[in-house]
Amino acid sequence: MKKLLSIAATTLAMLLSTVIHPARAQGVADGSREHPLRVLLIPADGGTESGTKADYAPVFNAISRTTGLQFDLKVGQSYGAVVEGMCNQLADIAFFGPVAYVQAHKRGCAQLLAVGVEKGESIYYAGMFTKADAPVATVKEIKGKRMAFGDVNSASSFTFQIAMLLDAGLDPVRDLAAIRLTGSHANSLAALTQGQVDVAALSFDSYEKAVELGAVDPKTIKVIAKSIPIPYPPLALNSKLPEPLKARLKDAFATVHKAPGVTPEMIRGYGGKKVDAFDTRFSEEEFNVAAEKLSLLTDELKGRILKKAAER
Repeated sequence: MKKLLSIAATTLAMLLSTVIHPARAQGVADGSREHPLRVLLIPADGGTESGTKADYAPVFNAISRTTGLQFDLKVGQSYGAVVEGMCNQLADIAFFGPVAYVQAHKRGCAQLLAVGVEKGESIYYAGMFTKADAPVATVKEIKGKRMAFGDVNSASSFTFQIAMLLDAGLDPVRDLAAIRLTGSHANSLAALTQGQVDVAALSFDSYEKAVELGAVDPKTIKVIAKSIPIPYPPLALNSKLPEPLKARLKDAFATVHKAPGVTPEMIRGYGGKKVDAFDTRFSEEEFNVAAEKLSLLTDELKGRILKKAAER
């Protein structure tokens, strides 16, 4: 399984090198118009290029306004592709999920840039959702049901839900009737509403965004479980960026919410949600909770989950 995962990672890196910035591999990104800083975003909600870019374009436009630095935003094909893009020097800045960030940080290619702050906190939650009339009220009662997850490297649409199943004494492979990996939070919710599964794993932020967009009627959905607080999905710097540029970017994100000409509508984070500010002093230790949950997902268990998800 390790060999298969390694091959998949290499393939993703090759795809990134041909699809994302094929010509700029020769140049050094410095934030100029000729060589803008390359920003790679995980496909957190829906996975569409335009939708995901629209979430983060406002704040990067604000940073451009305050610093003169130029950015080129792209969306990775998966969470794993963004990790590989950062670690293969195809991105200078990345938006990660907490688990994907832990993976990149452990490989020495990513360090924290900033996390969004809302009402004094930098946290969000993973959830398990089902239809309002479903006879499922607890995690234990998910046994024998069909369940949809997002990306296997997502904290809030996979890792934390798997951990909740394990904590409830359930084996995700043995005790679920079927596992569907949809690739994104929005796709998992759609699988639930369309009757393809009985339970969907996604973040509360993604659920609330779907409600706001009219993609789902909240009267038809109920919550089975809510996770412990998860560190907010971070923006990260490529570890190999020059230190003066890192400092310049950190200062820009720390002060962008009060910069002249920048409106509150431009200060947006995960899911395009307005945040109060960005914290550039967030501790790496805060991500230990994500690392702990990730450690529960052994290669053996992940392999079994992938095998079951491939069954039809």
